[in-house]
Amino acid sequence: MKRATLDISTHNSSLEGMIERPWFRHLVITLIIVNAVILGVLTYRETLPPSLVVSLDVIDQAITYVFAIEILLKLFVYRLQFFRGGWNWFDFIVIGVSLIPGSQAFGVLRALRVLRILRLLHIVPMMRRITEALMKALPGMGAIFAVLALITYVAAVMATNMYGNTENEEVTELFGDLPRSAYSLFQVMTMDGWRFEVVQKVIDDGNPYAWMFFLIFIFIASFAILNLFIALIVDSLAAEQQAIIEEGLDELEEELEDELMTAEKGRAAVLTAIQDMRSEIAALRAAVESRPK
Repeated sequence: MKRATLDISTHNSSLEGMIERPWFRHLVITLIIVNAVILGVLTYRETLPPSLVVSLDVIDQAITYVFAIEILLKLFVYRLQFFRGGWNWFDFIVIGVSLIPGSQAFGVLRALRVLRILRLLHIVPMMRRITEALMKALPGMGAIFAVLALITYVAAVMATNMYGNTENEEVTELFGDLPRSAYSLFQVMTMDGWRFEVVQKVIDDGNPYAWMFFLIFIFIASFAILNLFIALIVDSLAAEQQAIIEEGLDELEEELEDELMTAEKGRAAVLTAIQDMRSEIAALRAAVESRPK
């Protein structure tokens, strides 16, 4: 068998061509969705009829075997090239986990079989582009997270020193030490009950201007830094979309160049044929004129 290409637009064998066809991808997508529904229904297995549970388990196992056959076919076609792609590693691992026997010792690993649903992230082209854009944004997210952690740490130290030395048990529970202060500030940052569960208790403990500290922290941590995550993701998605557009333009330019070359070759052939016809006509005229009258 010829060397496989790992390119969905080309194939060197009938088996590779079958794997890369749209109907095969749509079949896998359908099975993933059906499997997702079955796994969701099986979370209610205690209230379902035993016969239905057995049937769903059999269908789930059958779909698992189909996925395993899919991976084996890809391994046969692409061989070691299969492991060059990160998404192929993901498929290989989640399907391998799904094949682990359902004994008590492997109960946690068996619960991970729901990860098969995440295969949609790379099988569906649009989901794949969005996921890859998010992955490319991870380094920038790490830098933003480091800035957020640094600001939270500084604010936690300040809050512990300002509000931790108190006899109020509720405030001590919130800001009695550094870990508690960091946790309380994280709650303030998410703005989940920050006013009455955190800030109001500190104010009632004899800190009437504490709201200024917490509002400044909210503006910096929530409105400024957290929005940087959104900006980074949007920028990454825009860059990915721009790359797709440029790739499409490059393909269109290549097609136009091929068509122009074909047209140029046809034009050259037509001109050559016209020149040959002119030569033949000239020869015929010369032959006619040379005849005796």
